[in-house]
Amino acid sequence: MLADHDAMATLAVKDLDAARAYYEGTLGFTPAGDSPGGAIYAAGGTRFLVYVSAFAGTSRSTAISFDIPADRFDAEIADLRARGVTFDQFEAEGLEWDDGVATMGDGRTAWFTDPDGNILNVETSVGSA
Repeated sequence: MLADHDAMATLAVKDLDAARAYYEGTLGFTPAGDSPGGAIYAAGGTRFLVYVSAFAGTSRSTAISFDIPADRFDAEIADLRARGVTFDQFEAEGLEWDDGVATMGDGRTAWFTDPDGNILNVETSVGSA
């Protein structure tokens, strides 16, 4: 069954060199391997693939989310801002915004896009460790 196997998120990009500059330089990821036409990055105990595709930037939904412990969330947001990341705000029921960070119940979340328009998210909940 598929549930018995690891899964890997994939993010389509137009220019692999530009994507590497963003994911490595701006976001601070270290390559965990190469793939034909792409690069693999580790995030915690998971991996994600950034690969070249003619369909880059066509998805208008969150492509990948990073679960941040509650006690590290503000520091991660500050680090991303210091690296030049700007956060998106939008109208959605149940979200209360404060400087690009939304509160949703007990959780906090923020969205941003990579240079190809892939939507990335950092999120936490009060009870996360």
